[in-house]
Amino acid sequence: MREAPDRRDLRLLPQLIEHQRVRTTPVKANDFSMPLETPSAGSASAQRLTFDDGSHLFAKFAEGRAPGYLAAEANGLRWLGEATGAVVPLLHADDAMLVEPWIEPAAPTAELAAGLGRDLAQMHAAGADRFGAPWRGYIGETFMDNEPAEGTWAQWYAARRIAPYLKPSRDNGALDAADTEAIERLASRLDGLAGPEEPPARVHGDLWWGNVLWGGERAWLIDPAAHGGHRETDLANLRLWGGTPLLDTVIAAYAEAAPLADGWEERTPLHQLFPLLVHTTLFGRAYRSQLMGLVSHFTKLS
Repeated sequence: MREAPDRRDLRLLPQLIEHQRVRTTPVKANDFSMPLETPSAGSASAQRLTFDDGSHLFAKFAEGRAPGYLAAEANGLRWLGEATGAVVPLLHADDAMLVEPWIEPAAPTAELAAGLGRDLAQMHAAGADRFGAPWRGYIGETFMDNEPAEGTWAQWYAARRIAPYLKPSRDNGALDAADTEAIERLASRLDGLAGPEEPPARVHGDLWWGNVLWGGERAWLIDPAAHGGHRETDLANLRLWGGTPLLDTVIAAYAEAAPLADGWEERTPLHQLFPLLVHTTLFGRAYRSQLMGLVSHFTKLS
């Protein structure tokens, strides 16, 4: 093995690993605690790299992912990092590899949770030029449409975060024709359900609890699907899949720094439609019940 390379040498890491000059330890992908595992085909591999001097780095290797997958993550890390120090630093990125510092996990605390709330408020307030992003997007194992759309956030969300996932969810049997029609009807009503119009916020885009890394000094944001969106989206995603630890503390600190519009909690399910559609696209019918439960909730309100 050898000492940790400086930034000029990071591009040589694949060769050093191949020749066993750096010890590698696989890092388990985030576990959603859900019925199905993320498909392994085409997925990126994550490794903890250990050097002779005892230092560590984190590396992610594309390994067959679609073109631009790591570039999208790198673009998001840089863009979000311009707004807050809570985004894990990017040390190196190219088409094959992404390198970050190794952050030793720690237990969440109230102090870290409050800091996370303030960091999110600061990040969102940095804003974006438009809804979407100027790079091709990915979320998990699938595409994310970052193209602009005319009109309000609700219209953009319907066009770019709901519509693109209906056909693949039909094709894999997750949704039937009646489900799709119900979702389309709800999408057509989003302008009346989305609350007061807000300018584009600089959002993480995939902020479920597994993408918050609690460290000794702060809570770090990792694995973004960054874009210009609605700030309530990140807060809604923190509630998914069992919820983020100390979430009430996170939200209280956020709201103190950046007050939320009335009714934001009631709008949480609207923002969760997208990640659930991503899951019906990727994993099939296992997520139909949760998705259609949200749709039914808003249907009853009409």
